[in-house]
Amino acid sequence: MPTAPIETPVNSSYQSGKSYLIPFILVTSLFFLWGLANSLNGTLIKHFQTALQLTRAQAGIVDSAFYIGYFVMAIPAGFVLNKIGYKKGIIIGLLLFAFGAALFYPAAEVRIYSFFLVSLFIIACGLGFLETAANPYVTVLGDPASAESRINFAQSFNGLSTILGPVIGSLFIYSSTEYTNTMLDAMTTEQAEAIRIAEAHSVQMPYLLLGGVVLVIAVLFSLVKMPEISSPSESSATMKGIFRHRHLVFGIIAQFFYVGAQASLWGYFVDLKLFLSHDENLGIVNTIYQVTDGMTPTQIASFHASFGFILFMIGRFVGTWLLTKFAANKLLSVYALACLALLGFAWIGTGLPAVVAILFTYFFMSIMFPTIFSLSIKNLGSQVKLGSSLVIMAIVGGAVLPPITGLISQTGMQNALIVPWISFLFILYFGWKGYEIKNDIVR
Repeated sequence: MPTAPIETPVNSSYQSGKSYLIPFILVTSLFFLWGLANSLNGTLIKHFQTALQLTRAQAGIVDSAFYIGYFVMAIPAGFVLNKIGYKKGIIIGLLLFAFGAALFYPAAEVRIYSFFLVSLFIIACGLGFLETAANPYVTVLGDPASAESRINFAQSFNGLSTILGPVIGSLFIYSSTEYTNTMLDAMTTEQAEAIRIAEAHSVQMPYLLLGGVVLVIAVLFSLVKMPEISSPSESSATMKGIFRHRHLVFGIIAQFFYVGAQASLWGYFVDLKLFLSHDENLGIVNTIYQVTDGMTPTQIASFHASFGFILFMIGRFVGTWLLTKFAANKLLSVYALACLALLGFAWIGTGLPAVVAILFTYFFMSIMFPTIFSLSIKNLGSQVKLGSSLVIMAIVGGAVLPPITGLISQTGMQNALIVPWISFLFILYFGWKGYEIKNDIVR
């Protein structure tokens, strides 16, 4: 059964035969950019434990600062987009993104953790604008009947960029010599301080380059004519009555749990790999990444994380095709069941089989964000941008659940899988029943 089309959130501005190719390419580039920013967080969580002398739970606040930015900015972004349109809102988001990335340079110089967290918060505020705009925008840049396939295709490039985060971390951020806080504590104060300074400085160049690329994209958006596809009623739309949309409410909750599960698994994957299989590695990873004896276990674990993102990207492209064959809610339910089974196996298992099980959750997580998003904003009419902002606001799950995961992991590293497992259980419910459009149920 093919997926039902998303109701166009405009007054039929779509014109058959009109090309939206260039705007679509530019908007799709945004999915690539925020995927890269997200996937670098896992590297920072591991890296800051040594560079800034943090515990695993303290380092997990990286995700909290990042996703709180989404929470704070999503609703304001929705109102701003209603007033000034998609294009200007996207440019604001890109400028905030670039500014936050540039702040990594002074943050590394002073090595103050809160400075890094502020930088990540500003990046996330920019991404809040970008995601609030780009997710609904890409659904209306073309035939409404193919909206769900289109958003999953665009999100596939988000999956492509996530592969690069761990690779960048392994090659340009992680040291060629693996240090732990225990090792550094055994050194003289001067030696340990010199190493920590070098470790902190290693994040400067990658983030400066990222900020530069983002600025170039902002310039392109300012120069290219973008269709402003919206209805007159959107500029005066309010939140009044929006929570009567039962499917939107359940979609917000499902997105909260999905992003929390994703951030927990991605953020703690390197730690899980080192715990479950410290010295044994997958042959395919050794081959793809040209692993050598001189590489540290942490670097190789990061390559495994990158391989997981390859599975994530493949899952996106496969999912885009499957969504032309099966109902979106049914495919979401099947993928959630698969994640529940895989995490259950990893929780009771050990060694490489457990690592492989976690890696394959990347494949099945691939379609969840865009599918939950598209199912949540159906039939919202003039409130689509505001509804979109609420679903994006739910990304705060990535701030709430990883610290809980970090705390639970202190009772046993594999217990870090409990929070994601519970999250996928609710996503299963959303795909089974929660997606159904029934207004005036939730008040």
